[in-house]
Amino acid sequence: MSSRPGGRFVRRITERLHHAPAPSEAWDAIQLARHQDRPYPLDYISRICTEFEELHGDRYNGEDPAIVAGIGRFNDHPLVIIGEQKGRDTQERTFRNFGMPSPEGYRKAMRAMDLAVKLRVPLLTLIDTPGAFPGSGAEERGQGGAIARSIAAMVRIPVPTVAVIIGEGSSGGALAIGVADRVLILENATYSVISPEGGAAILWRDAAKARLAADAFNPTAATCYRFGIVDSVVPEPAGGAHLDHDEAARHLGQYVERQFRELSALPDADRLRQRRLRFRRLGAHREYAIGDPAAVASGRVESGAPKP
Repeated sequence: MSSRPGGRFVRRITERLHHAPAPSEAWDAIQLARHQDRPYPLDYISRICTEFEELHGDRYNGEDPAIVAGIGRFNDHPLVIIGEQKGRDTQERTFRNFGMPSPEGYRKAMRAMDLAVKLRVPLLTLIDTPGAFPGSGAEERGQGGAIARSIAAMVRIPVPTVAVIIGEGSSGGALAIGVADRVLILENATYSVISPEGGAAILWRDAAKARLAADAFNPTAATCYRFGIVDSVVPEPAGGAHLDHDEAARHLGQYVERQFRELSALPDADRLRQRRLRFRRLGAHREYAIGDPAAVASGRVESGAPKP
């Protein structure tokens, strides 16, 4: 019997999950988010932008094809876009490293962020990754530091920012380009602190128990909206975005346009303050309701309206 703090709680959760009903809605959602025919960032960019000029390289070590970044024209306005590209077939997926960015990719993303600030252009990020690349080479080249600096850059960037989870958003690989004024998620996308396989490997030392991990944190769009992790759920065509890329891009474009219109009307200082507050209040314990005067006065939570 484990003597670790919380060990009894973990055992109860494990026992409950072993008797979880089937089929698993969470696991089905994850499989749909990973569907090989879902549109990726370049598919959306080609449909919502009339022009797009892609940047390459991090000006330090090299190029990372898992991150696409550049400046385009969206509804007759310039827009900087950063996306995580998985690749459609085996050859392209290998080239794109299955959408798992390395430090070079995050440094390229920060180049694009700097460009947005310099030109006073809004920033859109499209998230679709199982996580940052965990290889030893990436760690040796500063993977953790690159993710941290990318998060810090997004917290401070003064231009309007919108992040959209378009498929699979997992771990720091997603959060590195996800700290935005508005966070949207497609109806059949998922967003979680770790991939189900990674969670299963930690909890049960067995990645094959990924379905149990998926049931534990239930990373569906509905769950993310319910807990205020995302601001809006973007509808997909009937059956999923993989069945109609054009319609999926049309829905995405409409939601993104509305968010940027609202954000552009705010002063920079107000937008930055709201962005910081948005992320600081995530995970606030229900015992101390967000906005409760006593809790705010004590410093336990920030003020602000809770999500419905």
